[in-house]
Amino acid sequence: MLESELILRPDGSVYHLGLKPEHATPLIITVGDPDRVAGVSKHFDSITFRQQTREFVTHVGTFAGQRIMCISTGIGTDNVDIVFNELDALVNIDFETRLPKSTLQSLTFLRLGTSGTFQADIPVDTILVSDGAIGLDGLGPFYPFPESEVLNTFRKSYPGFAKTAYAATGSNELAQAWQAAGAMRGYTLTCSGFYGPQRRSVRLPFVGPELSELAKFRFNGDTRLTNFEMETAGIYGLANLLGHRALSVSAILANRANGQFSTQAAKTVEDMIGKAFELLRGDKGLWWKEG
Repeated sequence: MLESELILRPDGSVYHLGLKPEHATPLIITVGDPDRVAGVSKHFDSITFRQQTREFVTHVGTFAGQRIMCISTGIGTDNVDIVFNELDALVNIDFETRLPKSTLQSLTFLRLGTSGTFQADIPVDTILVSDGAIGLDGLGPFYPFPESEVLNTFRKSYPGFAKTAYAATGSNELAQAWQAAGAMRGYTLTCSGFYGPQRRSVRLPFVGPELSELAKFRFNGDTRLTNFEMETAGIYGLANLLGHRALSVSAILANRANGQFSTQAAKTVEDMIGKAFELLRGDKGLWWKEG
């Protein structure tokens, strides 16, 4: 692997994240907002390492006797591409030989983010886990993401997205744990922007289907699309290709169909984070599964 392909800093850390192999942990919580990292790591029992480079803030520590990391990706799957490739390299590439290790390690990723629904019957302040996601963010043409029934159905329904759309699923066993704790399960659209790509018009008109049309989409019986955000499809797609587990959990702060925004957004996000740590403490064997 040439120096131009896997770029390492002089101290031996990966180029964008500034992390070394010894900083990697089996469970990694990702957030979009760099300021949210501290809101997650305050639940750690200890913090042993802090790093910040650009929008990538990392806190490494311990929780319930296990090593854990929280890292911010910033907004979008372009950043997810960097984070997932470099975190995977920490555990699965020998930095001395620049070759993949003979035994590969599987990591678990838990995204704790925010999102907006376009289904009228999903209330704001709902906690929603994504069973899967369709990516409209531009990452699709660059990786061998597999075909699927939902992707083929979506392409036929919206041919304008046919060339670049891709789809991926999250971990069902991790989703079941959140569902048992009261979370809703849904299917997500991952977009390349916040305004036009998510059907918002401030001064510029957007091109393509209206919210109401997306809300009517169904596949595999009555399964529907539930929400917009900007990272989940990339997280799921790259995690699957690299052999990792991933689950994306969203605090629903906006209902686009009803024009509503949460009046307690900060509390809803904090409740989601608190619930995550309840689940982590309650079943360590699920979240720190070796692989």
